[in-house]
Amino acid sequence: MSVILSGVWRAQSARQTQSKDPCPINTSEISRRFLTVRSPRRSFAVLPGFLLLLATAEQRHISAIPKADRVLVLKREHILRLLRDGRMVKEYKVALSGSPLGPKTQQGDHKTPEGIYALDSRNAKSQFYKSLHISYPTPAQRTAARKRGVSPGGEVFVHGLPAYYRSVGAAHRLYDWTDGCIAVTDEEMDEIWLAVADGTPIEIRP
Repeated sequence: MSVILSGVWRAQSARQTQSKDPCPINTSEISRRFLTVRSPRRSFAVLPGFLLLLATAEQRHISAIPKADRVLVLKREHILRLLRDGRMVKEYKVALSGSPLGPKTQQGDHKTPEGIYALDSRNAKSQFYKSLHISYPTPAQRTAARKRGVSPGGEVFVHGLPAYYRSVGAAHRLYDWTDGCIAVTDEEMDEIWLAVADGTPIEIRP
């Protein structure tokens, strides 16, 4: 008789003020193997092996897609779109921060920024597989935070999965687990990496 194992997927972010890599998270929490995934929208009880099937279903294959000239993120829908000449090239489901509603305004608020930025640099050796840096905060956002006596925060990225999450694959999307970043699978990150040049604008909408 098979036994259904359960737990609560929790990926609370470690509150680090001097991070050189995207979205620091509590590795002692997320390294635990959970078979129940709870999202703010719904809960799932999954049989042993379910997450493994999801992960193995996505083989490492980098699709040949046109270069994008703009990236659009819709936070409420948890969608990232690559655009070229105003038309959608590819769409991805994403995981966001643990507090996805509302714009990021200061360090430690665990929110994903909103507004228009640029993907201004990249890290091929990120602890989150690969990452594209988002140019948050803008000068105006720095000024607004300074007036309130707080740090605006930073180190916000589009990135893949950490090594200890890799076997989860696409199931990572069932929970918002980053600390302000935008997360996709490693296979999806490979596609985005090739499709997006440094300096590409990224718009993040509520």
